[in-house]
Amino acid sequence: MAAHRILVLSASAGAGHVRAADALVKEFARQGNVTDVQHWDMLKYTTKIFSHLYSKTYLDLINRAPTMLGILYEHTDKPWQNQRLRLAFEKFNAGPFLTKVEEYEPTIIACTHFTPAFLLANLVERKRLAVKPSVVITDFDVHAMWLVSQYEHYFCMNEEAKVYLSRMGIRPQRIYVSGIPVDPVFRQTKDKALTRQKLGLKEDVFTIMVSAGGFGVGPVGLIIEELMSLDHPAQIVAICGRSTELKAQLDKIAHQHSRSKIRLHPVGFTTEMDEYMAAADILISKPGGLTTSEAMARGLPMCVMNPVPGQEERNSDHLLESGAAIRCNAIEVLTFKLKQLLDNPQRMVKMRHAALQMGRPDAAEVIVKRLLDLR
Repeated sequence: MAAHRILVLSASAGAGHVRAADALVKEFARQGNVTDVQHWDMLKYTTKIFSHLYSKTYLDLINRAPTMLGILYEHTDKPWQNQRLRLAFEKFNAGPFLTKVEEYEPTIIACTHFTPAFLLANLVERKRLAVKPSVVITDFDVHAMWLVSQYEHYFCMNEEAKVYLSRMGIRPQRIYVSGIPVDPVFRQTKDKALTRQKLGLKEDVFTIMVSAGGFGVGPVGLIIEELMSLDHPAQIVAICGRSTELKAQLDKIAHQHSRSKIRLHPVGFTTEMDEYMAAADILISKPGGLTTSEAMARGLPMCVMNPVPGQEERNSDHLLESGAAIRCNAIEVLTFKLKQLLDNPQRMVKMRHAALQMGRPDAAEVIVKRLLDLR
């Protein structure tokens, strides 16, 4: 069998698509028969306007106008419509990217974002690319933007997504319920007490993890201030992402409450999310596809806050239906909802079990083995 040249494609519109691609690259590297595996963020090979629209504008909408993002999500969720207009706009801005892919001549292509998948499907249709892209959907539901007519495989989170894809005309024999790929480190079992000790946390205290996401967005400061009034001994691990401003704000709060029974541990950008999740009892976060998949892989229940209208609202629905999460719609009642959980240990046990049932820590391995025909 000929050795493979692997191309994994993402787009840095939020951190999740990139993390999913990184997970696949790590898994490809563990397998044999691979001469070269590369991960490209396609936005690095497009026009500045296009890159800005996909990355900075997306984050600005999350922070300043999430309702507008939800309206845009619903407006564009029209299967197989407006594809010609979309193709014209994206091809105009992505010419260097398409040329670079053709020159690389990959034998396997996996896309963790819908835009490169859509563009490459058009190259296949025009017979300018011999390899059809495989599509790795990084949310629990399937938006119409993920639909392409030329593809090798579809990998999705759950059976519901598979049913939807089938109804949209995707061949069922090409759809695999794999889960969303997370870093292979999430497959490693870690003792909670030992992990807390390693991270400088108390071993026997209820541990709340608050995540601002990779880019440090959302009203995290307000959430932390509310948690500091919790009438129960606890420690809070606050992941600030790349936001140095947020880290400085939380360091100040931690100093002000240094004698409180609630201990705050602000953490800047980290590559040890798996360990912090292994140490935590509950995660307070927006339900992004990757963050949620990582939490479920660790059996970590969630308290959903501030889901972005659209895909994160739909992710939230799946979590709540499964019993792996609660939802808090107002910061002012956050401590009340957490106290309800603390007063009901059996419910916490059930939530952890539900999270483990949803978790797919082996998703990257399942996808890679399928693509390499090793299964």
